[in-house]
Amino acid sequence: MIPLFKSDFSIGKSILRIDRDSYENGNPNNIFNILRENNLNQLFLVEDTMCGFLEARKNSIDLGINFIFGLRISLCEDEDCEIFHKIIVFSKNSNGCKLLNKISTYINLENNGVIKLNDLKDFWNSQHLSLFIPFYDSFIYQNIMSFSSVFVDLSFFNPTFLIESNDLPFDDLIKGSVLKYCNNNSFNLMNCKSIFYKNYNDFEAYQSYKCICNRNFSSKSVSLESPNLEHCSSNKFCFEDYTKYESS
Repeated sequence: MIPLFKSDFSIGKSILRIDRDSYENGNPNNIFNILRENNLNQLFLVEDTMCGFLEARKNSIDLGINFIFGLRISLCEDEDCEIFHKIIVFSKNSNGCKLLNKISTYINLENNGVIKLNDLKDFWNSQHLSLFIPFYDSFIYQNIMSFSSVFVDLSFFNPTFLIESNDLPFDDLIKGSVLKYCNNNSFNLMNCKSIFYKNYNDFEAYQSYKCICNRNFSSKSVSLESPNLEHCSSNKFCFEDYTKYESS
């Protein structure tokens, strides 16, 4: 099982940190401190932005950590981009990192944060990039949760589909659909754990952070009693849960 960390550079998604100051101060929520405490020398970091890439890369080099970076982006199939879903593009090497930066720049400056399938193909180089399909927010997830009918041909990228289990009520339903789809299309599967906080008891702090980030002037007030956080009903998106899987 691969631990897929996300940091607070992905605003509203994680309370974990990757900055050097919090590492040197022994902050338990710093990802590099978590790796050090558990004798891990490899970091899989999946972010929604490239903003923290240089910080994470520099610290990984200084601390002797093998750094593998993935950018989580929105993909659509048609010109209207009415329905989109998430993918993760991982860099395999330094050239892949440069391509990720080009993709990020393109979608944010020219295409309103979304990339079309044909445009992604134009950027693609399988020697430098690899495509992973997240368990949540994929097109399969969207089809199940919102009764959509998105079927995208990803054979060009030879993607790997990620499998998770976090005790959400729809996990088994999504897993069954992913397994069936991959079996029918001969796509690879990989088990993973999305990690947004360190321990189970950090879940309340994580919820509080998401409530703060989700506030806006037009929405009704939010609280821990009524957080208005869709599907935020499991405390298992944490490193502590990952260690239990690894030790079992």
